[in-house]
Amino acid sequence: MEQFDSCAYFPPPSDTSPVNAVASNRQHNPHSKTLRDWTTLGVGGVARDLIRATTEDEIVETIREADDADTPVLVLGGGSNLVISDNPFDGVVVHDTRAIEDVTHDTGCGGVVVTVSAGYEWDQFVALAVQNGWMGLEALSGIPGTVGAAPVQNIGAYGHEVSSVLASIRVYDRLEKRRRTLFLSDLELGYRTSILKRSTTEPLLSDGRTWGPTGRWVVLEVEFQMHHASLSSPIGYSELARRLDTTIGERLDARVVRDAVLDLRRAKSMVLDDNNRNTYSAGSFFTNPIIPEAEAAKLPAEAPRFPARATAARGSAPDETVMEPGVVKTSAAWLINHAGFERGYRVHADAAASLSTDHVLALTNRGEATTDDIAALARTVRDGVMDKWGIELVPEPVCVGWKL
Repeated sequence: MEQFDSCAYFPPPSDTSPVNAVASNRQHNPHSKTLRDWTTLGVGGVARDLIRATTEDEIVETIREADDADTPVLVLGGGSNLVISDNPFDGVVVHDTRAIEDVTHDTGCGGVVVTVSAGYEWDQFVALAVQNGWMGLEALSGIPGTVGAAPVQNIGAYGHEVSSVLASIRVYDRLEKRRRTLFLSDLELGYRTSILKRSTTEPLLSDGRTWGPTGRWVVLEVEFQMHHASLSSPIGYSELARRLDTTIGERLDARVVRDAVLDLRRAKSMVLDDNNRNTYSAGSFFTNPIIPEAEAAKLPAEAPRFPARATAARGSAPDETVMEPGVVKTSAAWLINHAGFERGYRVHADAAASLSTDHVLALTNRGEATTDDIAALARTVRDGVMDKWGIELVPEPVCVGWKL
């Protein structure tokens, strides 16, 4: 009698209708070398060279040749986390155009393992996951950018981070000049951080060298491991729970959760829309500060306070149950708003940059803003928060060719 292999079986999703993706970038002119045409904020000068790479070998060889010639390199994804100087970029911009996904494992017991090229649009992948019943990405719906950028920032939203479904990444190591695999336990993932991101500024990660706007490890592809489920991951954020009329920890239909997340993001102008100037931004410009408990105690009682998840040590996978002792995470938006900056704030009445009229964390280009306009607004807000609360706000986007 033939035995039934329960691991080989899992029911298909009950709803097989397509899940449509939202825009992940604002790249309407693929032939332009002007970097404002490649960023969601809409600022940036002309690049000396811009390579639209179609293969992994082309990406690696272009970067290797540029490094050998000591030429600056900027690897460009969706352009959603970049604030680029309006001055010319005297280097090579490499845009990964590949959009490849490869399911390498798929069983009822082990779930699905899928490898995705770095250039794949992020929400296109999230939509694919929700449509196929792959659990864990639904709360990250609507985030602009590409798959390759996700582990660099350890992107997160509504109580979930991409670290929960990451398995490994293949990279080009610019220091060792070779391709290699980095596993989840190699990445030192934390709140909007990883060794990938830190390698742009920390010389100890690269034998004393820093790499500029793109770090030591260039992401080529990302491997995800997810469970099969029609239900979402447990709801982990109170705002989302209220939207869904449920409670923290509950699981709902993943499509319903995705729709609710997109509705929340649209209400804050955090889903790209060419007809909405509030979406001409780099998303949340400042990260939520993590401060000593003693500093948090000086804030008003109504100031938000959250536990800060610990950054994973080298050799350890992230653990969402482990918190950093002695520190508290507070809300950058609350600090900004209560330092006197309202939605729509401009440094002067005719300024071409303003805070979003929907969300004080987003710095927006109202039409013809320059990088200097964005920088002036960012500095004013940062300094105002420091003067009022004694807390320094740290920018989340990568600043290319200028410093805050």
